Amino acid sequence: MPRFDSPPASRVPVAQSGRVLGPRAIRTRERILQASAALLAERGVLDLPVVDIARRAETSPATFYQYFRDVEDVALSLAEQALAEMPDVSPWIRASLRGPDGLERARAVVDAFLDHWDKHHVILNLRNLAGDRGDDRFQRLRQAHIGPVLSALAAEVTRGQAEGRIAEEVHPLAAAAALASFLERLSAHQQELRGLGASREAIRETCARMLVQFLEGTLASD
Repeated sequence: MPRFDSPPASRVPVAQSGRVLGPRAIRTRERILQASAALLAERGVLDLPVVDIARRAETSPATFYQYFRDVEDVALSLAEQALAEMPDVSPWIRASLRGPDGLERARAVVDAFLDHWDKHHVILNLRNLAGDRGDDRFQRLRQAHIGPVLSALAAEVTRGQAEGRIAEEVHPLAAAAALASFLERLSAHQQELRGLGASREAIRETCARMLVQFLEGTLASD
């Protein structure tokens, strides 16, 4: 069974000098994070001028550099915050997805992905782009996000094979990666799908039933 590294521990907020931040400094740092998130949402790129962030945060570039090395360092902190807010869906996946209760658990898994991406889509997209460019800091965060899901899905594929519901030729990790990929990609592009006429409810129900149908080898039933 594939195993994945544990999620990286969240960084304790400190100044670039290494000093522990007091309440006032924490508020200033948070204001910079919020300003950065707003500008990233508006522009969708990591090469924001620090002066623009400082102006939005009502502070100075010098103050910005007290807390962050650069804009990518801010994005990394925002991605860590997003990771901390993602529910652990592994127990729902590892529980049986058969029957009405199983379909409800599958819906809960899909809801977690849709809600998480709806709230954090800008920073999650930037995280993935930076990871695809080879930045191992963002790659580790993405792995921490999707790794437990892959492990749970691969375990369910293996169980399905042992019970004769999934073909032996299916590789558990490859199947898990395919399922996790469709969950992530559909969640990332849900706004575009809604614009094409697929409601959120339709996306949710379709994804949930696809999970049940593949993992349990049967059509989902209410």
